[in-house]
Amino acid sequence: MRMRVMPKPQVLVAGALEDNGRYLFVKRVVGNLRVETIELPYALISQGSNPVPALADVFLTQLGIDAQVHEVMHETRHNSGSRRSKLWIPALIFKITAKNASAKPVHGLGYVWLSLDDARKRRLARNAEWLR
Repeated sequence: MRMRVMPKPQVLVAGALEDNGRYLFVKRVVGNLRVETIELPYALISQGSNPVPALADVFLTQLGIDAQVHEVMHETRHNSGSRRSKLWIPALIFKITAKNASAKPVHGLGYVWLSLDDARKRRLARNAEWLR
């Protein structure tokens, strides 16, 4: 059996847009059971790439928010492999401010403002499990 070699993502970058102690999370409905999950807007980039334009593009294309990316506010790691064979990559969470105050999510996506404690109680998407 021939195995396929896939390029590995090197860094997960996510954006935290805060308003009065609550953060903007993207809602997705996934799977056949139609389970709703939440995650911060994110991008998987290769090491050495500039995360600022990648993250700004994610906010613009997914949520319609013209975002300004600031400093890294949290560093952690993310398992980009499977649950059995783990592949840990760095995860950087950037502080985000919005140039405009309205969000226009892409069809199929929603958004919700939650505190971090409330977000940890909800079902997290695979790329947001580092929040636990």
